[in-house]
Amino acid sequence: MGAEDKIRNKTEEVTGKAKEGLGKVTDDESLEAEGRADQTKSHAKQAGEKVKDAAGKVKDAFKS
Repeated sequence: MGAEDKIRNKTEEVTGKAKEGLGKVTDDESLEAEGRADQTKSHAKQAGEKVKDAAGKVKDAFKS
């Protein structure tokens, strides 16, 4: 996973947590749900990047 992707995904996750928290404090259910959705989307992207990294390592192992 590239450093830029890691930063972008982590930023999206933190932003989602902030939205969720603000939604709870202000009793805004849609903002809270949007924050949870942002976090879920970020986690899915991170998982996808980890799969790509693992596949690259397997590929490299067979090159030797």
